[in-house]
Order: sequence, then structure tokens, then C-alpha cells
Amino acid sequence: MISSNDFRNGVTIVIEGQLWTVVEFLHVKPGKGSAFVRTRLKNVKSGATVERTFRAGEKLERATVDNRQMSMLYNDADGFHFMDQESFENFTLHRDLIGDPADFLRDGMVVDVQLHDGIPIGVDLPAHVELRVEETDPGFKGDTATGTTKPAKLETGATVQVPLFVNPGDVIRIDTRDRRYIGRVGT
Repeated sequence: MISSNDFRNGVTIVIEGQLWTVVEFLHVKPGKGSAFVRTRLKNVKSGATVERTFRAGEKLERATVDNRQMSMLYNDADGFHFMDQESFENFTLHRDLIGDPADFLRDGMVVDVQLHDGIPIGVDLPAHVELRVEETDPGFKGDTATGTTKPAKLETGATVQVPLFVNPGDVIRIDTRDRRYIGRVGT
């Protein structure tokens, strides 16, 4: 059990038999009346988000979620195939379960996979990944002065916006949360 006072981002709880992850929370203590906790919850299976208010100190069932390091083997029409680093057990996760960060998964990448009762429910990618630019318009000397961007296709097939000076073959660092270019690697 977990108290609503102990909510933090990323905590997974069970409500009416469904798994929900706390995305946002706010403790509110009005001048009159009792305190409460306003939350935004994301359904682990469907991805739907809802806003819900709990009384301060309300007890809820906390879901037991195990994080295991797994290596991504490959992806195909069935989904993304992972192998547990310790037991060598294989799991297949569908793209909709992973969400947008799936664009940055490449073969051999080690990520944390969340399991509930032995069933994968999500993937935690690192905050930043380094990927090679496959296709983009060539840059020219002096293109560093403006803040203009251009699309670049990465080795995983994802397309992100990069500054004009980035060339095909460059390795760049990307923020997986908001698809933002951070910088070039090795220059």
C-alpha cells in the first residue's frame, strides 16, 4: 500500500484492477477544508491519461514493478525484441507499448524494461542517445550563425531537426524525451 502523500512521478499504482503511472502530482492545502492531492495518471496498457484527485493520506495499492536491463536484439512487424541480460529470456514489445521513444532504439542498445507480474509494461530509454545521421542536406561553412534547422534522418529511421552545419555521417546526441538536438559527438 502507498499513501497519496507519498506520490512521486513514475510511481505505479493499481486502481480498479488497472495499472496507472503518476505523471504529475500536486499537494493542495486549502485554507478551509482538508488537504488533497491532485494527480495526472497515465494508464500503462492503453496510454490514456486522466486527472484524478485523492484525499491526503488516502491508501492505494502500489504495483510491484521490476526494472530489468535488457538488450534490444532487433525489430520487425511483430514488434521490438529484447533479451534479458541475466536470464537470457526473450520478450517482444509492441511499438504502442513503448511509445515515441521507440524511434531511437537501435540494435544492441541496453535499456531498462519494466515488468509487472513477469509481463513487460514499458521501456525506460536513457535521457540522451547518440545516433549517426544517415541523410540530410549538406552543411556549408558559416552555417553556424543562424538558429535555422533542417530535417535529418537518423540510423534508426527517425527524423529530427538539426542545425544547418550537421552533415551526413555525423554522430549527434538527441534528447529522447522531446526529440531535441543537443550536440555533435567527437567534434
